[in-house]
Amino acid sequence: MRPAAPSPGPVDPRATVVTITHNRRAELRATLTAMREGRDAMAMIVVDNGSTDGTTQMVCEEFPEVTVIRSPVNLGALGRDLAIADIDTDYVAFCDDDTRWRPGSLRRAADLLDAHPLLGSVTGRCLVGPAMTEDPLTPELRYSPVPGPAWLPGPALLGVMAGLSMLRVDAFRAVGGFHPRMWLGGEEELLAIDLADQGWQMVWAEDVVIEHHPSTVREATARRILGIRNTLWTLWLRRPARSALRRTRAVLASAPRDAATVRAVGAALAGAVWVRRERRVVSDRVEDGLTLLEDTQRTSRARRYVG
Repeated sequence: MRPAAPSPGPVDPRATVVTITHNRRAELRATLTAMREGRDAMAMIVVDNGSTDGTTQMVCEEFPEVTVIRSPVNLGALGRDLAIADIDTDYVAFCDDDTRWRPGSLRRAADLLDAHPLLGSVTGRCLVGPAMTEDPLTPELRYSPVPGPAWLPGPALLGVMAGLSMLRVDAFRAVGGFHPRMWLGGEEELLAIDLADQGWQMVWAEDVVIEHHPSTVREATARRILGIRNTLWTLWLRRPARSALRRTRAVLASAPRDAATVRAVGAALAGAVWVRRERRVVSDRVEDGLTLLEDTQRTSRARRYVG
C-alpha cells in the first residue's frame, strides 16, 4: 500500500472511506473531486480492481492525498475487504465510484456510531442524480417494519447498502466481511444478516445523505445474473427451509423469464455443494425480522430484476 499524502487541515481519525472501482476513470475522478471538497477530512482509500484505463495513474497524479491499492484482478466486493484488512480506524464508510457523501454526512454517521456502541452500521438517504430525487428504495428504509431497541436513532434495518453505509470495523471483521463467492451484486445482504445474527443493530439515518450519479459504464444483464444468483445463495445459506423455498419462488416469479434468469438459476444451483456445507440458519429473532420484510419486498418497485 502506498502511504497517503497528508490532507490539508486535521484529519478525523474515526473513519476511513473505501472506494472500489474498475475501468471508470472519469466517474471516479468526479467522485473524488466532490469528496475532496466535502469529505469531512477523513482518510480515503481507492481499490483499483484491475482497471486498464489508467485509473491508478490518474488517482496518484491528481489525488495524492488518497491511498491507492492496485489489484491485478477484479476482486469485486472483496476489494473492500482488501482495504479494510489494513486500516486502523474504528469505522469504514463505503463510497462507490459513482456515489458521493454530502458534506457533514460522514461526521454524522461516525457520531451515531460513537453514541451507540451496539450499532453496527448507519445507512444514509440516497438522492439520485441529476434531479436529486430519492432512491426508489427509500420508503422501504424510512418505514422499515423491523423492530429495534428504544435507543436506536432511526428505523431499524436488516440490511446495508454498499456505497451508502458506514460500518463498525470490528463488526465487519467479526462476520468475516463480504463472502468471497458473492463477488458483486447484492453482496451486502448476507453480510447484514450475519451482523444481525451476531446482535449488531443497523439503522437508517435521514440526515446522512449520499448522492448517486449512476454510471453508464455497467453491464446490466451480467449484474442481474449476479444479483439473482447471490440472492438465492443468501436465502439458501441462512433462511429456514420453508422460508428459503417461499422466498425462492417469489424471487423467480419477479424475474424476467429469459436466458439470463436461466443462467442465474444455473449458477446458483452449481453452488449447491458449498452452500449446503456452509449453511447456517439464523436465529428465530432475525428470521422473524426477515419475514416482516417480505411483504414490502414482494411489492417493491425498487427490487425488480431488470437489464
